[in-house]
Amino acid sequence: MIRSRRKPTDTGAAYIADFLVQQRVPYAFGLCGHGILGMLDGLLDREDEIKTISVHHESIAAFMAEGYFRVAQRPAATFTSCGPGSANLVVAIAAAMADSSAMLNITGNVPTSQWNRGPFQESGKFFQGDFVTALRPYVKRSFQPTRAEMLPLALRQAFALMTNGRPGPVHLDVPLNVFVEPVDEAAAERERWAEQSWHRPAGDPRAITQAARLLAEAERPVIVIGHGVELSSAEAAVLALAEKLRVPVATTPFGKGTFDARHPLSLGATGRNGSLAANGACRNADLVLAIGTRFDDRATSAWLPGFTYDFTKTRLIHVDLDATEIGKNFEPTVAIIGDARIVLEQLLAASETGPQRAAWHARIAAWRERWNEATAMHRTSDAVPIRPERVVADVRRVVPADGMVFSDVGVHHNWLISEYDAYQARTLHQTWGFASMGFGIAAPLGAKLAAPDKPVVSVCGDGGFVMNASAVLTAVEYGIPVVWVVWNNLGYCAIRDQQLGYFGNDRELATSFTDTNGALFSADYAMMARSMGAEGATVERPQDFAPRLEAALRSGRPTVLDVRVDRDIRPLSTGSWDLPPRPHPMPDFGWGDE
Repeated sequence: MIRSRRKPTDTGAAYIADFLVQQRVPYAFGLCGHGILGMLDGLLDREDEIKTISVHHESIAAFMAEGYFRVAQRPAATFTSCGPGSANLVVAIAAAMADSSAMLNITGNVPTSQWNRGPFQESGKFFQGDFVTALRPYVKRSFQPTRAEMLPLALRQAFALMTNGRPGPVHLDVPLNVFVEPVDEAAAERERWAEQSWHRPAGDPRAITQAARLLAEAERPVIVIGHGVELSSAEAAVLALAEKLRVPVATTPFGKGTFDARHPLSLGATGRNGSLAANGACRNADLVLAIGTRFDDRATSAWLPGFTYDFTKTRLIHVDLDATEIGKNFEPTVAIIGDARIVLEQLLAASETGPQRAAWHARIAAWRERWNEATAMHRTSDAVPIRPERVVADVRRVVPADGMVFSDVGVHHNWLISEYDAYQARTLHQTWGFASMGFGIAAPLGAKLAAPDKPVVSVCGDGGFVMNASAVLTAVEYGIPVVWVVWNNLGYCAIRDQQLGYFGNDRELATSFTDTNGALFSADYAMMARSMGAEGATVERPQDFAPRLEAALRSGRPTVLDVRVDRDIRPLSTGSWDLPPRPHPMPDFGWGDE
């Protein structure tokens, strides 16, 4: 049967689909429902230009869109139905907002003629068709075109807002009737602008001059870089400035990969799970140049003075595109509002070659050596259950430098921050600010679609995996060869460890997975994968893990490796974290002897 193709203005959905094609959006991820029927009809006519991928839980769609943006640096779209369908998106959209990932979230709503009658799945006890309020804290802006003629303006503004400035999700809430009503030709023509990509701001020249002078005068400077450096593609500029000034570089945990961990100036990550070199250098520095970081609690040892930073004694140059992040947690000596790459290039031009600072680099080398002596031996351990350090080391050994590793939320994430060396930007991906379980399981699918030639590995906990295991089925259905390493420690052990640490060794409840007799229990995640058409294997011996991972990557098939990891080994702590009013834990390594 030959299907007629609608013109872009024939229906609202046809206009939306055509606009997505114009903006070079290659994928729409989502789940069907009566409220989104019209949008599906519009996508049908454009299926040769924008691929629709159907998922089995709505949050998977938004996590996939975030994974796509992280790698491609261009937004994808999601589609979901009214009521619970779109409510299932909220966790994933909140994660994207916190971590500055752009996407267009298209939600269906009930027809406007039925508003205020309480039709099936309408959101809005106190206001009509009010799903906009549900997303208000988690998007840069919501648009709710109630007539088809409003779509052209809403879409143009949405795409400009998503990627200019600090990227983030934008929401388009469309009543069902607007999807199927024609779009006014004059309105469409009026909003037909070129692609909207505005110039990003440079730093105030006076602040640049002051910052360059402080860097030249400092005896113990440190550069700290966060995810904003990655968003700005400023990695080369950081490297050039660090080498010119001979200043060591720490990353925030979320910034790992923005500076090659193998470089002699690399300190590793800061904060709760940071290295001794990074935390030691930052708390003993006389100047910190911080670029593209919001100084959140896990990156700063919960702002506790002297644990990662002490800005009563250390001067701070803080650079960020988002003015609301500067001065939020620490008072800067110099504040520079601007794009990370442009500001770094300005500093590079304004700076002379730096002094040797031999004594400072010698102290850092000693901290680095102590850290390696304490941690290196465990990376080749043959202990059973498998030691966490061995798992991380083997992932690093098997995954090539440009391969991508995605971490979900859990104790495995702490180990990756502590132990995993990232060599390139956009090769270690985490859900950071909102820390939504499910990101590490589903976002790799979007990343693989963005970079099909690069290996993609998910490291996820058994708790997070079982919540979002339908991502494996989607991978099978669409031939997306992701490998999941399920860090199976029989529970929500990151929270279990906090229970025991904050309340006592006999104060555990609801954090371990047990059977009716109280014995530790695990599902068979490898069998679960095979039941969905993927490959699956259980790994209990350390010598089997690397070969299994290598084989999985070679196979070109979605694969789940159920890896049994020792649940009772914790990372060394050179920083802290704080859950007031309980007393904060003290570092257990390198504290007080620097």
